[in-house]
Amino acid sequence: MRTGTFNLPLHGGKAPGWLFEKMKRLARQIVLVIIEENGTDELIERISDPYWFQAFGCILGFDWHSSGVTTTVCGALKEALRGISSYTGIYVAGGKGGTSRKTPSEIEAASEKEGNDFSRLVYASKIVAKVDSSALQDGYQLYHHTFIFSRDGKKWCVVQQGMNSDTRYARRYHWLSSRITDYVVEPHNAICCDTKNDVLNLVALDSSPARKVITEITHQKPEQLLRDMARICEHADNKMIMPRRHDINFSDIEKNRLAKIFQSTYEQKPPDFEKLISMPGVGPKTVRSLALISELIYSTPYSIKDPARFSFAHGGKDGIPYPVDKINYDKSIEVLSNALKESKIGRTEKMEAFKKLALFY
Repeated sequence: MRTGTFNLPLHGGKAPGWLFEKMKRLARQIVLVIIEENGTDELIERISDPYWFQAFGCILGFDWHSSGVTTTVCGALKEALRGISSYTGIYVAGGKGGTSRKTPSEIEAASEKEGNDFSRLVYASKIVAKVDSSALQDGYQLYHHTFIFSRDGKKWCVVQQGMNSDTRYARRYHWLSSRITDYVVEPHNAICCDTKNDVLNLVALDSSPARKVITEITHQKPEQLLRDMARICEHADNKMIMPRRHDINFSDIEKNRLAKIFQSTYEQKPPDFEKLISMPGVGPKTVRSLALISELIYSTPYSIKDPARFSFAHGGKDGIPYPVDKINYDKSIEVLSNALKESKIGRTEKMEAFKKLALFY
């Protein structure tokens, strides 16, 4: 289940080298404390919590309201835990840009090292990315994906982020394995952002009929689907009045490319919506086209509700993006304070061993 998202202003550049080195060292110490006091599962659960993750970024000294806090904190975590998984019981795979595409191979490398079958983790990494890019199309293109998992493979979380180049904002998504009941039906525990928009939301409960029809459509012969698409596009060119809820740009529909995808789905006949979106080549444009056919040809509507429910941003002292939100600011301080109290840093007997271990890096 996704446990939350953040909307953050897009910031360019990167963290100064001296700051990143300090972030790695402090991140390692905090992680070791939490694992010693509460175990690896607790650490994974905290990382999946958007409040805790944001507070963690603050305590590491990074810009609290910057999109870079996601990529930099995840990068610091990965470097801090590199080579000591046998002590921590935690692996961190993926990252920003091209590194995100290495996530499956990094999970497989951990699988070989631990002697466990992590194929389901590879699938989880891929389907989570597909859900947030194709099944929930909210205007943010994914460019960061970090997969954090226990060495036994029983618990994992995902922190991934997308960008909207038009609004200059990024949105972060958090997932947690232990709360998953269905990847494509209401997978959100909390969605946090400052604005709501009309989106293509095929993971909403209200979209259940659409998911069923969209899957059934792919069992039709490609020629029939292309004829349906042609009918829709023809009406659009003739200024046919469409429902306002549609956020479909007909210029995005590439019929020649769709023909190949439709042929592939027809041959494989995916049994359900999850299997459909997990297929290679089935991306946002294909899903949008099928959703459009399901509604305009088969009268099966889909949800356009943005699943955002809470705003977690604090604002800024200079009024950018708006004045400080004191209530949410105090909430973040409270969460951080509780996290530090629960870690019981004062337990010096156990901490001495971890201080020595920290010198390993």
